[in-house]
Amino acid sequence: MGHITARSGYEKLVERLNRFPQGAPPSETLYKILNILFEEEEALLVSKLPIQAFTVSEAAKRWNLSEKEAIEILDRLARRAILLDFYKDGQTYYVLPPPMAGWIEFSMMRIREDIDQQSLGKLLHQYMNVEEEFVRDLFFGTDTKIVRAFVNEAALNQSLDSLHKNEGLASMGAIDSHQKNQAIESLKSDGKIEIMDYERASYVIKSAEHIGISTCYCRHKMEHVEQNCDAPMEICMTFGNTADSLIRSNYAKRVSTEECLELLEIAYKHNLVQIGENVQNEVAFICNCCGCCCEALLAAKKFGTVQTIATTNFLPNINEEKCVKCGNCIADCPIDALGNKKESEGMIPILEESMCLGCGICVRSCHFDAILLEAIDQRVITPVNTAHRVVLMALDKGMLANLIFDNRSLASHRVLASIFTAILKLPPIKQLAASEQLRSKYLANLLLKKS
Repeated sequence: MGHITARSGYEKLVERLNRFPQGAPPSETLYKILNILFEEEEALLVSKLPIQAFTVSEAAKRWNLSEKEAIEILDRLARRAILLDFYKDGQTYYVLPPPMAGWIEFSMMRIREDIDQQSLGKLLHQYMNVEEEFVRDLFFGTDTKIVRAFVNEAALNQSLDSLHKNEGLASMGAIDSHQKNQAIESLKSDGKIEIMDYERASYVIKSAEHIGISTCYCRHKMEHVEQNCDAPMEICMTFGNTADSLIRSNYAKRVSTEECLELLEIAYKHNLVQIGENVQNEVAFICNCCGCCCEALLAAKKFGTVQTIATTNFLPNINEEKCVKCGNCIADCPIDALGNKKESEGMIPILEESMCLGCGICVRSCHFDAILLEAIDQRVITPVNTAHRVVLMALDKGMLANLIFDNRSLASHRVLASIFTAILKLPPIKQLAASEQLRSKYLANLLLKKS
């Protein structure tokens, strides 16, 4: 860092980003990335913006500019997908998204000529895949994860059908969807399976007001270092306000619900894992990830743990009597969670539970009904919304005060400030106890009412 000079704007931006739960550890590579994406004056201006949503008036005050001057800058940044803009109650709001999933990813989510994407791709690979500090902080810096895996719905249905048979439901014959739902509800009541709407990628797609499709950031980045695979590229899904802003900026293509569901089926056919924002409501994105390009999956394999991602609520159960030892499931697992015991007649899959996402791809790969999904004993807790997740991440990193006092425009901050300031003054053991209490439904309900 000693030879970094004349970077006051960039240094202030990095300092600003790292005051919040999801930051960007400084390095020579990061400064080169910022130099491609931002003019130094822009970096200085962005460093003064709140992380939470803000209006033109707020930006103008912080920049000491007129609102006319401020809106020209804000719109220029939004059209380059550095900021996102959205409308609420007749008012335009802007937000600076985090580096990931945010403006770093957006920079490679379309083919563009206004910047040197080849150089950017190589720098991003260096920062994400070679240097370790950013990835360690991104995926291991907090107990609350940024992203979560979705279960492969075809694999889940296959497992449900098997349960139907085991429960004596086969006598129903070819059951329609209504009958199947009734059967599933019956199994739920017996405590044998529980699948929530938000756990299904198809539900996220069907409930989204806006849907955008973009180039896969991970495979596009890997293309510039000649390490990409042949999985589909135009398959990155964004939803809601994020999608609407990216569509208007030409960083995403607007598609219908039906078109997006068709892309989900294509992702299934290519054994891609659906990894999306770790929230229940208003999921902003779902990536369709391969094990050779996706940052989260690569990090899991590199560090030998799946704790980079919030898993599903399922694990595969391998029936060794039905297994023909073909090795398809071992080859197709994107996270290398299926080891193998080689025998003269083939390979026996051995599940490493600590490495398993519970995605169900292995179920799809098995043509002999030897692998089925089963519910885990203790459900994975998913934050209610983005505000809930960010507060929990801030609590994990001891940055709650930074988050609360950064933006004074939300009434909820006045409510939360007195609670969280007191918590930060507690000794570590009591802070831990408070942390568990704040992860309860009380915090979720508070945020839903106040945000």
